[in-house]
Amino acid sequence: MKVLIALFVVVFVDVVASQCSCNNMKWAKCDGDPCQCTLQFSPTTKQELDCTKLIPKCYLMKAEMYRIRNKLTTRSIGGKPVETAFVDNDGIYYPECENDGRFKAIQCNGTDVCWCVNSAGVRRSDKGDKNIKCEPVETYWVRLELKHKDVAVPLDATKLRTGIENALLERYKLDKKFVTEIQYDKDGRVIVVDVKKPKKERITDLSLMTYYMEKDIKVKPLFQDEKPFEVSVEGSKVSMENILVYYVDEVAPTFTMQGLTGGIIAVIVVVSLIVIAGLLVVFFLARRQRAQHSEAQAREMETMS
Repeated sequence: MKVLIALFVVVFVDVVASQCSCNNMKWAKCDGDPCQCTLQFSPTTKQELDCTKLIPKCYLMKAEMYRIRNKLTTRSIGGKPVETAFVDNDGIYYPECENDGRFKAIQCNGTDVCWCVNSAGVRRSDKGDKNIKCEPVETYWVRLELKHKDVAVPLDATKLRTGIENALLERYKLDKKFVTEIQYDKDGRVIVVDVKKPKKERITDLSLMTYYMEKDIKVKPLFQDEKPFEVSVEGSKVSMENILVYYVDEVAPTFTMQGLTGGIIAVIVVVSLIVIAGLLVVFFLARRQRAQHSEAQAREMETMS
């Protein structure tokens, strides 16, 4: 009888433990009654989580940096996208977070070199020292450029839009009203999704979706079940092979020539020199024509006299 009771207790404890988990964050450690989940930022620092929501990007980056430094995980990021708005060219760093999980406007990555970031934690200024002045700036528009894997039958654009809206709602809790436009290039297998919220709206954090989605497609899902991101179109599951994320802020970024690579600066200089040379040629040709015109007029007057 005692053996049966002991077995019952063990099974009961296992059931309770299995129910105490964070579905939105596989790195979280959960225990207790009521269940409480935390995320490790350092050997001595943990952050309590609300696992009913997606975890703030700032918390996720701090946890990922901790895991990288302690060789608990590896990170594989694809190539950089082409700049149309501006993109995250700096990758991951150890961020400073506000109490609600949002990014502080100034970030220094534990060094004396600092920069300004938007609400998505993406650098939006040149780098400077700790005296750099930064104000909170909201990202109100993100463009997702997706490339799906090969499919047996071409996708219908209208049904693809419905599938994407449903997937973003179900997986990332993104209201369909924020999906303003979806474009589809069948030949290139490219899907462009514009996600916008009204300017000055501070409730919706678009960076939650983008960070989870990048992990889903480029690395491994952050969700506990690790199910892949898929879009259901006419009963078929469409998987993605790449994603680029473009950010647009309420206030334009303040990048200068310092933020450009040497190659880009060289191109700008060459183009500028060509333009200047062209203007000089036009100037001297016009000057020569005026001189010739003046000489002709002088000869004509001499003839008349």
